[in-house]
Amino acid sequence: MQRRLHPLLSNTPGTRREIESLSFGRCQTGRKAYLHAGLHADEPPGLLVLFHLVDLLLAAEGHGSIAGEIVVVPLANPIGMSQGLLHHQMGRFELHSSENFNRNYPDLTAFISDEIIDGLGPDATANAQQLRNTVARALADAKATTELDALRITLVSLAHDADIVLDIHCDDEAVMHLYTETPYWQHAEPLARYLGAKVTLLAEGSGSAAGGAFDEALSGLWWRIARTRAAQSKTVPVLPLACFAATVELRGAADVSHALARHDAQMLYAYLCSAGVIDEAAPPLPPLLGEPTPLSGSMPCLAPHGGVVAFHVDVGSHVDAGDAIADVIDPVSRQVSTVTAPVAGCFYARTAVRTARANQSLGRIAGGQALRAGPLLGA
Repeated sequence: MQRRLHPLLSNTPGTRREIESLSFGRCQTGRKAYLHAGLHADEPPGLLVLFHLVDLLLAAEGHGSIAGEIVVVPLANPIGMSQGLLHHQMGRFELHSSENFNRNYPDLTAFISDEIIDGLGPDATANAQQLRNTVARALADAKATTELDALRITLVSLAHDADIVLDIHCDDEAVMHLYTETPYWQHAEPLARYLGAKVTLLAEGSGSAAGGAFDEALSGLWWRIARTRAAQSKTVPVLPLACFAATVELRGAADVSHALARHDAQMLYAYLCSAGVIDEAAPPLPPLLGEPTPLSGSMPCLAPHGGVVAFHVDVGSHVDAGDAIADVIDPVSRQVSTVTAPVAGCFYARTAVRTARANQSLGRIAGGQALRAGPLLGA
């Protein structure tokens, strides 16, 4: 294992943070996988899962089983980890700028000129390597002006040439679920099976007004170039879908235990074996627990007014349109309103807070029809 430290730009005197990466296997040999946790620093399950995964990777490296390279960033966001307010971790947004740590990643297609694309040949693998080299040079030349910029550039630089990128998160209270881009469903299915994901949400970009999420910045390069060229009636290059990137939502923020984390680490290890990054026989694929659904079909259940929230259904439940999801009780006026499911599907995530403001989302249902447009992710 090689341990590397990546200093971040310091915005204020006397402060300096850094990101640590761990590299297993052989650089520039075989396939590359990149995994990190804690980009939202108030989401702890992934931190423990990668702690246990590193133990498995150390053993695999000792046996000579790692066929390519695996890069693990055990804690992707030291800025967010250092933020607290009134005894609460504040790791989703940078407090100085109010920006979400998982938004506004660089559009890698902006680094690829038409001249470069026009010079590509018929070999898809060679073309992919040429584009990766171009992106690497652009990232090396990128100048961060803030600590947050430096964090984003550092993480993308570590992951830009990976075949597999897993950004590990969690929700408030949720079942295991995944986000990835629609063209990559065949790549995502084995991961969904091993992890036991009940929901996989697909989109071609989330439409975030604040800029793309980390995983989209990496996976989007490969299909967006072809889509843009076709729309411009230009020659479409021969390119593979060279980077499968996904956001893994490890249930809820309180689902932290050694038993769960060891299991999830073992399933991630099994997936890496199935993907050819680790040269060991992969366990048989488990059954798929839920068919993929469009991210634009993920529908919120909204509180009609403020009050105390009492849920009728647990996460992971299948609901039909019109089923009771929760009661919202105003203790002053004694008004009781029942929030019902807007669509049928899996009630896959809900808030961990049992009070609500008017129009607040209490939870989300993975519906099968695309019903929303515009920004598809929360703040």
